[in-house]
Amino acid sequence: MNLKETLLRGIYAYGFEKPSAIQQRAIIPCIKGYDVIAQAQSGTGKTATFAISILQQLEIEQKETQALVLAPTRELAQQIQKVILALGDYMGASCHACIGGTNVRNEMQKLQAEAPHIVVGTPGRVFDMLNRRYLSPKWIKMFVLDEADEMLSRGFKDQIYEIFQKLSTNIQVVLLSATMPADVLEVTTKFMREPVRILVKKEELTLEGIKQFYINVEREEWKLDTLCDLYETLTITQAVIFLNTRRKVDWLTEKMHARDFTVSALHGDMDQKERDIIMREFRSGSSRVLITTDLLVSRASIFRIFCKSIGINGHKTKIYTKVI
Repeated sequence: MNLKETLLRGIYAYGFEKPSAIQQRAIIPCIKGYDVIAQAQSGTGKTATFAISILQQLEIEQKETQALVLAPTRELAQQIQKVILALGDYMGASCHACIGGTNVRNEMQKLQAEAPHIVVGTPGRVFDMLNRRYLSPKWIKMFVLDEADEMLSRGFKDQIYEIFQKLSTNIQVVLLSATMPADVLEVTTKFMREPVRILVKKEELTLEGIKQFYINVEREEWKLDTLCDLYETLTITQAVIFLNTRRKVDWLTEKMHARDFTVSALHGDMDQKERDIIMREFRSGSSRVLITTDLLVSRASIFRIFCKSIGINGHKTKIYTKVI
């Protein structure tokens, strides 16, 4: 791939040894400046794919924002920022997370003081900073839409379009999405020019060394007891329990507390300060069980904790419960 030496140092320091399937296929087209559509599930190495592509194209001496990444949630934006900073550590690359729930005035001051090389953010706050002219689109040459299907399902379509209108007409667009519904295809038609299309199949997910199990639970009301039985059977130091609604998160948290389990809950209705505290506690290990929505379903940091924390006969393990 002929990557910069300083970037390679960051890649090796981060723990990468060989590129995943999507990285092998997508990094070179991205570096060459092509528009790219990558349809890939979580766990394929998507974040590193566009992070490496951005960093390879950066002109470090130019103290201007050169790449813009949009993500559907604040947590995802912050995690992407951490990955970019880690990979670009030896390059001296700067990356700012432009997200809602933080002080607008502080945001404006940071962007005004010195433009970061890369901005990662949620559509609402990014559009606001562009509109107020604290984030300049003049030098942005790469626009990344991460988890595009999720962003559109959350109602960000208009804001994404408005952001795109403020960018250069010849900007490079990289779109990553697990699915390709009609609204995502519409975005690709409006934003992209003869894009390179890359599909990573489910069997190519980067889950080597991880055993996965699922439990068929025939009734919804049996799931709580099944979950509690798992704790009696397995050695669990930390775990993440994913639910599909915020209401269910609150319900399960209450039920787990009633059974004397120490658990933390996290979902989008909480303010940013509370969410940050809960994430810090979980990462540090002071909180053992995190109950959450798909707010964190793509979080690489949580995924690593989860895979390391449940042990069966020395193997890394993931366990799912499934209602049939």
